[in-house]
Amino acid sequence: MKLNIKNKFTTQLPADPILENTRRQVTGACFSYVTPKKTSHPELLHVSPEMLENLGLTETDAASEEFLNVVTGNTVLENTTPYAMCYAGHQFGNWAGQLGDGRAINLFEVEHNNRSWVVQLKGAGETPYSRTADGLAVLRSSIREYLCSEAMYHLGVPTTRALSLSLTGDKVLRDVMYNGNPDYEKGAIVSRVSPSFLRFGSYEIFAARQDHKNLKVLVDFTIKEHFPHLGAPSKETYKKFFAEVCALTLEMIIHWQRVGFVHGVMNTDNMSILGLTIDYGPYGWLEGFDFGWTPNTTDSQHKRYRYGNQPNIGLWNLYQLANALYPLIEDVEAMEAILEKYTTDFEFQSEAMMRNKLGLSSENPSDGVLIQELEDALQLTETDMTIFFRNLNKFNPNNASQGLSVVHDAFYNPIELSDKIKAQWNAWFERYAERLLTESVSNEERIFQMNAVNPKYVLRNYMAQLAIDAADKGDYSLIDELFQLLKKPYDEQPESEKWFAKRPEWARDKVGCSMLSCSS
Repeated sequence: MKLNIKNKFTTQLPADPILENTRRQVTGACFSYVTPKKTSHPELLHVSPEMLENLGLTETDAASEEFLNVVTGNTVLENTTPYAMCYAGHQFGNWAGQLGDGRAINLFEVEHNNRSWVVQLKGAGETPYSRTADGLAVLRSSIREYLCSEAMYHLGVPTTRALSLSLTGDKVLRDVMYNGNPDYEKGAIVSRVSPSFLRFGSYEIFAARQDHKNLKVLVDFTIKEHFPHLGAPSKETYKKFFAEVCALTLEMIIHWQRVGFVHGVMNTDNMSILGLTIDYGPYGWLEGFDFGWTPNTTDSQHKRYRYGNQPNIGLWNLYQLANALYPLIEDVEAMEAILEKYTTDFEFQSEAMMRNKLGLSSENPSDGVLIQELEDALQLTETDMTIFFRNLNKFNPNNASQGLSVVHDAFYNPIELSDKIKAQWNAWFERYAERLLTESVSNEERIFQMNAVNPKYVLRNYMAQLAIDAADKGDYSLIDELFQLLKKPYDEQPESEKWFAKRPEWARDKVGCSMLSCSS
């Protein structure tokens, strides 16, 4: 197994001088050296051929004992120094102080085909940042992360990736719903891959401690490694850097809104500096279209991280990053202008995204009203977002009265469609038909465009739960079935039509299907 290994993060940034793996406050350092915990009986369950190729590995490599041992923490490759990152964060709007990689250990960096990747293990044991936790992961949460990160990539959503999913052979004690009923579950490790795992909180911790020297070291490193096109570090470059992070963050969230993805825990320590979706915990896809839905049990009261609030939380988190970077920039007006641009860009990009979902290629001043009226109608009765938008491509603008029958399958309870609700829908379809008839593209082109942005298949929570339930019984075939399905989410895949379906009733209130805890 040959890898072009680099260690830029550990050689160019300050390290924690204390080598003991004890829980503590780590100061003046970006990371602490950590050795993964050895596993008793590792077993590789699945590997991503695409990520193998990205790292310069083959399927023969993946079948080797060396690969298994590396991705389960049993072997540390020569000339590598595994480490856990130090960062802080705001959790649910409150400053939490030092957090850090409590159950993630970065193994090494790989350069291949002019791209750089950090390979990380999630669930490979405790670190100085584990606080009271064990640093381990269970099969349940590992399946969800492994499948979702790769599914998001193929949906066109900026994301961290996954290389492999493995069992450790060890049992791990978990309280699934935080209700005082812990139980032992199968231990597992996901090997995650990203150009960087730096988060907003990586910068917040130095600013909070007024360690401006190391703040500058980290920002300069980030620009040199990940934003070299911005030029040599300077106050102007720092402004450009902040503006680009804002733009990347907004782009990611617009994609989330487009496919109906809810992250569930948008704390600043879970926000990637590269605008990538990171840390797949209590996430979920909208089943019924609902701006107020959150999958996170911890957030069920205030719903801070609900679907409709994700763009606002993105901005709130960027304000925290602005505060962290301020000592290097010292220009309030410039930073406020960048943050204001996020708001205006969101309005523009959000409307453009919805226009794409509706198959509209031209702009019209009335589009904002058309979109608002659609969103209002979607919430009149429980309406499946994915099925609604996917089937909308069958709408014929010359036969607007058939609109409701086209999207009939998206309604969870069609009996609830009162005459008043039907009238509101029919009025909307009339307006939509009129708008489509102003377009110059052909019907075939419109359908093609709509199918490119409205996925047919997404990783609904009940689908992931079915794979988890089967895996708990030793059947891992559903993991691969879903992995293959979600590689082509925009294709019809008629042989997989059973997955193009509303959430079954049994899943409405089942743990893992409707609400999830942060341990998910």
